[in-house]
Parts: sequence; structure tokens; C-alpha cells
Amino acid sequence: MTTSDYRKEFKQLKSKPLKLAKYKKHNAPKKRTTGIALRKCRRCGRTGAHNRKYGLHLCRQCFREIALKIGFKKYS
Repeated sequence: MTTSDYRKEFKQLKSKPLKLAKYKKHNAPKKRTTGIALRKCRRCGRTGAHNRKYGLHLCRQCFREIALKIGFKKYS
């Protein structure tokens, strides 16, 4: 279940606080501590092709777009 789907259900359960609390407990997305879903691009949110070197935390597509602005040069 995605985060957006998880929050849509709140509208129906607003009038029933006990059921809402139980729903939140059992259906909230897991807090990630390891794995690919933990690291996301700061700019667009992609999880794949993630570059952490030098503390960038950008996917390769975003890095290519802003590399010149942040001081990287292309040598070929």
C-alpha cells in the first residue's frame, strides 16, 4: 500500500477514533532502516541509480542535469 492510499482512508475513519488508531497501527508503511527504499534522490525521489558519493544523494538523471551548476566538468 502506498503512502497516498494510506492517507485517503482517514477521511472515512475520522468519526471513529478507535478504528482510526487501529488502522494506523496495522496499515502504516514500514519505517525502513536498510535496503534500496531507504535512499532516495533529494531532487526527484527516485530510488534507483542513486549516487551518494561526496554526499550528493542524487539519481544519475538529476546529476547529469545539474552537474555543471554544482561544479563538475565533463572531460571527454
